[in-house]
Order: sequence, then C-alpha cells, then structure tokens
Amino acid sequence: MKTAVVILNWNGEGFLRKFLPALLHSVKGTDAEVIVADNASTDGSMKLMLYDFPKVRTIRFEKNYGFTGGYNRALFQTDAEYYVMINSDIEVPEGWLRPLTDWMDSHPECGICAPKLHSYRDRERFEYAGAAGGYLDKYGYPFCRGRVLRKTEKDCGQYDTHAPVFWASGACLMIRSSLFKKLGGLDERFFAHQEEIDLCWRAQLAGYQVVTVPESTVWHVGGGTLPNSSPWKLYLNFRNNLLMLQNNLAATYALDFYRQFHDPEKAAWKGILAARRTILQRMLLDGCAAAVYLLTFRFGYFSAVVKAHRDFRKSGRRPDQGQTADFVASNAGRVTVHGLYRKWMIPRALLGMRIKVQEKGNI
Repeated sequence: MKTAVVILNWNGEGFLRKFLPALLHSVKGTDAEVIVADNASTDGSMKLMLYDFPKVRTIRFEKNYGFTGGYNRALFQTDAEYYVMINSDIEVPEGWLRPLTDWMDSHPECGICAPKLHSYRDRERFEYAGAAGGYLDKYGYPFCRGRVLRKTEKDCGQYDTHAPVFWASGACLMIRSSLFKKLGGLDERFFAHQEEIDLCWRAQLAGYQVVTVPESTVWHVGGGTLPNSSPWKLYLNFRNNLLMLQNNLAATYALDFYRQFHDPEKAAWKGILAARRTILQRMLLDGCAAAVYLLTFRFGYFSAVVKAHRDFRKSGRRPDQGQTADFVASNAGRVTVHGLYRKWMIPRALLGMRIKVQEKGNI
C-alpha cells in the first residue's frame, strides 16, 4: 500500500468509538490502510476493535512502550511508502489525506508534512499541540504558527502557505517510511512528549524539509492521555527537551560555525561548546521554574523538574567531536535547518513583542 495510517492507542476506547468510523470512511477507495496499534490497554479498546471493527488490522503489544516505542514497533513491521502517525482523539474530514500524499509525491525534498491542527472544541481556532507548524527558540522552547505560549489564534488563512517549519505535531503527521527507517525511528528514551520535535530536527539534519500543507485540516481534542496538570507530563517535557537539545544542537551549531571557519574540526569543537553552553543556560532556566514551583507549594512539579534533570544526566549522550566533524564535512552547504528562532521567545511573547521567524532557513 502507499500509505499506512496508524493510530497508537492506549485506553482510548471512547475516542476510537467516536472518531475511527470517519477515519475509515475517509480512506475508502484510496491506497491507504488504517491500522490500530495498542499499547497494552486495560479498558475495552481491543474488545471494541474485535466486535465493532473486525476488518481493521490491529497490532497488540504486551506492555505500554510509550509513544516512541509503540510507534517504532508498529511502523517497523508495516510496509508502506508513507506512514501517518495520528492520535485517536483526531477527527478528520473527507479528503484530508490526499493533499498530504500529493505534496510528498511532488516534493522529494520534503521528508515530513502535516495538516493544520484545529481545536475540536473551538473549530475555527488553532489547537495548542501543533497549530500550523512549529518553531523552536534558542533555548529549546517550542511554539507554533498560530500558537505562542497558551495563546492560540483564529484561523483566518494567515498561514495558508506551504512553509518549511521546524516541527510538526505527532498528533498527526506524515513521514516517508524510508526516512523513518534511516533515522532509526523515534528516540525511545523519550517515551512520550517532544519526540516528534526531535524526529523533525533529525530529519532536517538529514537534509529533508518539514512542511505544513494548509489544504488539509484536522481537529484535535488534546490532552486525552495526560492532562496538562500531570507532574509526570511535566517531567517528560523537561527531561525530553534537554535530550532533544543534546541530540541535535551541536551539529546544528557546527553547520553555522563552518560558514565562519571553513574547517570541520574547528566548527565541530565550537558547535559542541556552544551547545553545552545553551543546555546549561536552559537548565538554569528550568531551575528558576523549579524554584517558583517550590515557593508556590507545588511540590509535585518541583520534584518533577529535579527528577527530569537527574535522569537527563543519567541517560544523555554527549556529542562526539569526530562524528560531528564528519557530519559537517559531509553536509555543509547541503543541509538547511528551518524555523530555529535565534532569540528567547518567552519574554518577548509576554511583553507582546512580535516574534518573526525566517521561514527560508536559519542555519
């Protein structure tokens, strides 16, 4: 088949019952198949699939491997040209898939694309998780076209361009299967949260673009698995943000330094030092957030940040200078990273200042 549309489910019986029929109807008559992979649900999800959707292929895991491990296991055993990762709490309209496959067919430089993400509850507004494609500021804080901090915009067509972005939301994105395999899939250390940003960053460093396709729009409920108030979710976001920076920042900086020094070894060394400095600054900012949680008696949040930093130090992988130099030598002039904002987004957003990101590439 051309496209595998894969839902990774965990205790999402209600969402499957509500949204799966429309998804199945939307791919009728196309070269696409819907697959439900289940992360050892304890609700009635698999009974629902057995009795209400017996013709839908299901993949069952013996334990919860998280978003990263579950999708890796599901996609690596699925044969298709394109993979679509889609949440169970997504509502799709008729014809949502075709613009994505058409874009990928006609743009070989694009490795990942995604529809616009609207709120299921307020259908004309962008949804928090991905809006019209995401950016990343200098300290690793993500934001979107259509969403900065908690503020979302009404979609008035202001982002109806096929713009390269930094990342697309894992709530619904399409990736070339060849690229997914080349990258080794999702980083399973993440378990869940920000793993798609890391995947998009690695895709860009591999020479591919990430693009929002505005002809396609889906509606996302959001927060279906972990509520925003969860200390576990906070832990994952703080830890995974640091892992993501450590995975990619040195190579990204090194490409920039190569323009100045034209020496891969020196560019790699400078890039690694700059990445360490940025990560340290981010950890200090995290420490300030932890102090606020402590002073406001949110002890669960405080503990989550402390544990996130401790586990990052245990599981992080420092970049190797030789490998970084080899990467620069092979990719300087070929790789462009789009959507990396060179300033700190948060104070500018709080002060109401305009955040302008160069969509033609920053590095």
